[in-house]
Amino acid sequence: FLVVEAVGALVTNSLSLLSDAGHMLTDLVGIGMALAAIHVANRRVQRSHRTFGLYRLEILAALANAVLLFAVGLYVVWEAIDRLQHPESVRSGEMLVIAIAGAIANVVCFLLLREGANESLNVRGAYLEVLADLLTSVGVIIAALVIAFTNWEWVDPIIGAGIGLFIFPRTWKLGAQAIRVLVEAAPPHIDVDAVRVDLAAVEGVVNVHDLHVWTLTSEMDMASAHLVVADESDLHTVLDRAREVLRVNYHIDHSTLQVEPASHTGCDDVDW
Repeated sequence: FLVVEAVGALVTNSLSLLSDAGHMLTDLVGIGMALAAIHVANRRVQRSHRTFGLYRLEILAALANAVLLFAVGLYVVWEAIDRLQHPESVRSGEMLVIAIAGAIANVVCFLLLREGANESLNVRGAYLEVLADLLTSVGVIIAALVIAFTNWEWVDPIIGAGIGLFIFPRTWKLGAQAIRVLVEAAPPHIDVDAVRVDLAAVEGVVNVHDLHVWTLTSEMDMASAHLVVADESDLHTVLDRAREVLRVNYHIDHSTLQVEPASHTGCDDVDW
């Protein structure tokens, strides 16, 4: 239906219909890139120099999608400003028919995804995208009706600009999340200071240093740390309990912990 809507936008000269098609295109491209990246990242055969595999491809795809969303939104807003200054005629009848057909298609997808939205994060993401598409289709329908009954053709670029602006908050959120992962900042739901306190509370641990917590890709948080333990401590027990703290309290299944006797020196000399 994306092709139909894009062609319809050109035929009717409707900016709001074109922006709706652009919104749908970014959703389609974003989902496609994410699925392709996940497929490649999950391949079992990996080159030895890719020590973390290709999991970050999903994050790079999300960042590329954010850039695409921003470009589409910026173009629509720019075009809307130009059309407000230089009004153009819009064929509201055909525009209304195409917008209604788009809304019906979105309603069907909305109903199909509604049940699974509470069971899968990916399905919920697709469900929310369809809901956003439905709202933009409703906006185009309103614009077509207003133009048909009042001949206020300036409504079309106003609705188009509204759809363009509607894209920006999602773009900011998606881009910020991707950049946060790429700079290896700690996940927003994990308090690094609390992790340090919990690890230090493990029996036998006297100090924790070089603690790092980051996200490799979606739903895959990781951690590394040096645990300084009393010389008489059982290293195996300390390691097992520390890994359990990370797994149970913070849902970090992949952790790299270096256990060091208190009498050992040199491991904390690196200052970066």
